[in-house]
Amino acid sequence: MKKALVHEWFSVYAGSEKCVESFTNIWDDFEIYSLIDFLDDKDRDIILKGKKANTSFIQSLPKAKSKYRNYLPFFPLAIEQFDLSEYDVILSSSHAVAKGVLTSSEQLHISYVHTPIRYAWDLYHQYLRESGLNKGFKGMLAKYFLHKIRMWDYTTANRVDYYIANSHYIAKRIKKVYGKNSTVIYPPVDVEKFTLCEEKEEFYFTASRMVPYKKIDLIVEAFSKTDKKLVVVGTGPDMDKIKALAKDNIEFLGFASEDTLLDYMQRAKAFVFAAEEDFGIVPVEAQACGTPVICLGKGGTKETVIDGKTGVHFKEQNVKSLLDAVDRFELYYKDFNSKDIREHALKFSKERFEKEIEAFVNEKYEIFKNGN
Repeated sequence: MKKALVHEWFSVYAGSEKCVESFTNIWDDFEIYSLIDFLDDKDRDIILKGKKANTSFIQSLPKAKSKYRNYLPFFPLAIEQFDLSEYDVILSSSHAVAKGVLTSSEQLHISYVHTPIRYAWDLYHQYLRESGLNKGFKGMLAKYFLHKIRMWDYTTANRVDYYIANSHYIAKRIKKVYGKNSTVIYPPVDVEKFTLCEEKEEFYFTASRMVPYKKIDLIVEAFSKTDKKLVVVGTGPDMDKIKALAKDNIEFLGFASEDTLLDYMQRAKAFVFAAEEDFGIVPVEAQACGTPVICLGKGGTKETVIDGKTGVHFKEQNVKSLLDAVDRFELYYKDFNSKDIREHALKFSKERFEKEIEAFVNEKYEIFKNGN
């Protein structure tokens, strides 16, 4: 089968790109399409096996490398310009518009959905507030364009033959937004890289980009009301605001190398995670180290962290709820077994993901080819 792989954009090596890396591990003969491709050579070798993506007109627009998200209103038009008519199978990796590529009834289109477009659907009002676009002329323009994208996104739902969701949480959203059923295949986590450490030390750990929805400000504010040590890794636009909330028991490391991140994740008493994620790879990486996770019991982490066995859930994104979870964790800390926690994390391995994806695509292609 002649195959095309479609991904929204290649700018950094993040969670969705790890899925693409696994796709190209399974099949190295994809022709690759993306709105933009600004990967450096190192990441390109890992994710795309050295290939360059066929890009859209977005690639040539001013400041596209750093400001490509500003061209969001043009994304639907851009993704529809790819001529994929020569391929038997199209695999799209979609968290925005990739699922909307044009295909015919003679082609099989499978979409691995990380999330329906969050800022057009369930995070619409939050996005407008946090971007200062909930009023004024710019706000009216933003609302208009997001409305148009929302309508386009819904009308393209039938362009996909089979949906794969990255969690049951996203499967529910696919059903809600598109009215479509999906198969859940959890994303790949490099559990072999994040190795077991049974000797834990007296500090808590969190790592993330400093952006609003990651809720690092909530974690820092909560731990500032305690005497428990918290180590924070990450940078981002909210760094100064978050540092202003911190007391002396909180240490900021800023950007950290992979080795440093692994070291702290292995030694931490617990990893703290307050975001409502579609899946959330980092909490699984922590569990692969045998480190318990204190997390919000919503979204993907509700599925990947077992309350009372591999971590502790808190119900609401507020200081009281998080601190109550920390207290409960401290009370039952000795009951957590690092080996059991790692064993649970192995269920999300890269090897498992690649086997499940390959089997799914091959099965659906045989059905499609035989006209059943």
